[in-house]
Amino acid sequence: MSKIHVTTKVNGDDVEFLADPRESLLDCLRDKLDLTGAKEGCGTGDCGACSVSLDGTLVCSCLVLGVEAQGKTIETVEGMAQDGDLHPLQRKFIEHAALQCGFCTPGILVAAKNLLERNPDPTETEIRYWLAGNLCRCTGYDKIVRAVQDAAAEMRGAA
Repeated sequence: MSKIHVTTKVNGDDVEFLADPRESLLDCLRDKLDLTGAKEGCGTGDCGACSVSLDGTLVCSCLVLGVEAQGKTIETVEGMAQDGDLHPLQRKFIEHAALQCGFCTPGILVAAKNLLERNPDPTETEIRYWLAGNLCRCTGYDKIVRAVQDAAAEMRGAA
C-alpha cells in the first residue's frame, strides 16, 4: 500500500510525514514525529491517554487516521510548555500531586487545557464532566480536579 504525504502543523511547527492510509494519528505522532507524550492505553478511544487537540477539538488520536491531519493543526502535551516554562496546568498538577505513574497525565492535561480554552471558569461538575473520557487508575480524580481549578484561577488572574 502506498504512503500518503501529510502536511500539518504540530505544536506551532509545520511538519510533514508519510503515513499508511490505515495508520492512526497516535502512531504517526509517536513513530514518525517522535512525540511520545500521547500514550496508547486502550486503542478504542475509551481511556483518553492519547488525547490531543485537532483543530481545537479534543480527540482520541488512536481513533483518528494520520492522513486526516492533512492541513490541520494538532496540539499535544509537548506543546504546552513555552520557552522552558511549564503551563499553569502542568505546574498545578505537580503542586497538587495530581499524578502518580503519569501514563494518563498527558491526555488529561491536553483535555483540561482544551476545557479552559473554552471555559476559563468551569465549575467542579463541568471539570469532572469534561475529563470523564480520561481514565486514571492511580491518583483518583479529586487531586486532578483541584489542580485544574487552581490553574484556571491562576490563568484568570484570580490566584
